[in-house]
Amino acid sequence: MTVSRKTRKLPPELARHAREFLAGGKTPVPPRLAATVMLLRDTPRGPEVYLLRRTLGMAFAGGMYAYPGGGVDPRDTGQPEQSWAGPDTAWWAARLDCAESAARGLVCAAVRETFEESGVLLAGPTPNTVVPDTTGEDWEADRAALVARELAFRDFLDRRGLVLRTDLLGAWARWITPEFEPRRYDTYFFVAALPEGQRTRHVAGEADAVVWLRPADALARVAAGEMSMLPPTAVTLEELSAYPTVADVLAAAPGRKITPVVPRATVTGDEVWLEILGEAP
Repeated sequence: MTVSRKTRKLPPELARHAREFLAGGKTPVPPRLAATVMLLRDTPRGPEVYLLRRTLGMAFAGGMYAYPGGGVDPRDTGQPEQSWAGPDTAWWAARLDCAESAARGLVCAAVRETFEESGVLLAGPTPNTVVPDTTGEDWEADRAALVARELAFRDFLDRRGLVLRTDLLGAWARWITPEFEPRRYDTYFFVAALPEGQRTRHVAGEADAVVWLRPADALARVAAGEMSMLPPTAVTLEELSAYPTVADVLAAAPGRKITPVVPRATVTGDEVWLEILGEAP
């Protein structure tokens, strides 16, 4: 097994959480299952990824740039497989190394959260098609109802006669929030291409800004202090920056090992660092 190691200096707020946790011997909060999607599109200069800036008032990662995503809704695990097109739950459970119910919830949450936070829907009327356009008042009403949890995602798909395109997702990574964080997530990262004809839109809510950027350009802005993001976002951007096209990213996904990365805090003098250990993909 090849192990990679990276260290990053923690910003003041996270450093404070880490010091308090290490000093107090607290019990870690159990992580909540979550999914996030790195939505990609090709440009003449290479792939761009969709990023949104979480509002400062958010309890987790406020002010940070991230990908569309969020926690698994308990109703996501009940998504009927008849409304899926592509790999089934047994395949995804093996790919993600988890129970079938968890795999069903993660895949459903990945597609649902992408629609809720970007307006992009990885679903279509047949197993080989994708909805060409998700703009308009009726689509926005359904998106808002999903966000408010007034509408279950499976009911949304059934009502519109759509099937969830699991084949449009590629599993990429798994990160678990460090033990010192008061809110923790066991997050599975997926990659997907922006479907032809669809376009993202700023839907506000949990984000106050959105942007399409090449991974290398986003990292340059982080280095310049113009953007802030948590380590999983920065590390996955570094990984994406190695690929010249979206097709190359999608082709690489099946060969990646989905093993959990659990960063830990270490204190060196007056500084707190985040040590990232994980099996190399």
